Amino acid sequence: MLGSDRRNDTEIVALSIDNRAELDMMAAVIAKADGRAPSYTMLSDPGHRVIDRYGLLNPASKGLPHPTTYVIDKQGVVRWKFTEVNYKIRPTNEMVVAALTAVATAK
Repeated sequence: MLGSDRRNDTEIVALSIDNRAELDMMAAVIAKADGRAPSYTMLSDPGHRVIDRYGLLNPASKGLPHPTTYVIDKQGVVRWKFTEVNYKIRPTNEMVVAALTAVATAK
């Protein structure tokens, strides 16, 4: 778990091809299931501008990107990336925390 000092230096952002209305519905489903609204920003990219810029579009799907997690420092430099073709395989919380810790201690 990140210490409170590191939590204040991080932000979680989810990017989806869903439009804003679909993301709002997804946030409502999450809020109902979790008992609270998501505490992260959900961004809509139905035109694939960001997805294409990062080369994440899965050509075998109907416009869906490969699931990817990035750790980007405050200067906008990608310091860690996890991309998996199989959408069921995601990075563990421990992997993400280790990447965040590495960025924080590299200062």
